Amino acid sequence: MAEPRDIFIVTNAVDELGGLQQWAHDVSRLFTARGNRVTLIGVEPANVHRDYGSGLPYRTLTLHDHRLPRKGNGLFWRRRRAAQQAVGARRLSELFREARPGGVVIAAQIWAGEWVAAADTTGLTTIGMSHESFEASKSSSRYNRARIYYEGLDIHLALTDADADAWARAGMTNVGAMPNPLMTVPTTLPTLDEKTVVTLRRLSHDKGIDMLLEAWALTGPQFPDWRLKIFGSGPDEEALRAQARELGLDDTQIFQGQTDNIDAALSAASIYALPSREEGFPIAVMEAMAYGLPTVAFDCAPGIRELIDDEVSGGIVVTAGNVPGMATGLERLMKDRDLRVRLGEAGQQSVRRFSPDSIIDRWEALFALLER
Repeated sequence: MAEPRDIFIVTNAVDELGGLQQWAHDVSRLFTARGNRVTLIGVEPANVHRDYGSGLPYRTLTLHDHRLPRKGNGLFWRRRRAAQQAVGARRLSELFREARPGGVVIAAQIWAGEWVAAADTTGLTTIGMSHESFEASKSSSRYNRARIYYEGLDIHLALTDADADAWARAGMTNVGAMPNPLMTVPTTLPTLDEKTVVTLRRLSHDKGIDMLLEAWALTGPQFPDWRLKIFGSGPDEEALRAQARELGLDDTQIFQGQTDNIDAALSAASIYALPSREEGFPIAVMEAMAYGLPTVAFDCAPGIRELIDDEVSGGIVVTAGNVPGMATGLERLMKDRDLRVRLGEAGQQSVRRFSPDSIIDRWEALFALLER
């Protein structure tokens, strides 16, 4: 086992509802279990709060006691934001000075990376992360900010080798890859006989629920004994419910609300749907694979094909945004139980390579390499 370290993980908010924050708490717990002293740091309070539990085995704290402005114009706004960031960076520097030799700072989000870049990280290993595909970053302001704030760090980690290669081709020389760990241990495995298609998603534009509803409107009526269940909440819920009604679907049956009982949701289904416009290395697909559920997913990121070997293991991959293709993929699995079983069982075997121990071993090997 590696020597214990002080590890600081810096995110936008420690108690935000979202996959990134779940990842941050998961790896904090895993690092702590290896004997490390972990501090999980948020830049600001959450916008949409989630309770990640009490009595956590690692320290959590937030740099600012109020939400910070993201955008603005004029000299006054720039000076105000710089002053706020300076306050947060000073506090970060104080925390970092507590570290023993071998300490590590991980900027888990690019906005949080601005605060890390402004802090004093002398003597510490510094790591920046992009928890999305290269293409998703490239189409947003995060691309230029990653170039600015991550190039001076020891390494910039993408979620897949393909994304790391894309960053390298774009001119970054300090890139590598680190996948997410699979934290889910199924309690009840599905029989794959339940006539239910399920997805657990935040109800926002990037998650593509609108396209899933369009696909279901094409194929659902042909299978009146099958149901679509969407678990989740988010800013687009009312608009999506209205869309479902306009498509002739029963929104009261489809939308199941937010759930913390992933086991109940997945074990009562036979197919998982991932209609996202953007993803990184989707934990949702990993969870479905752990349950032996075949997934129909849009090919929206290299992480999709890293997990799903199309029609071989894990499910069916559809060209990004191809709604009729999503409908066809769902229909194929709905018609063919043997196909569901074959793809589900192969996916269950494949996803084991992302076990928590194997991923933390990779992290520890990376820490040792960067420390040399």
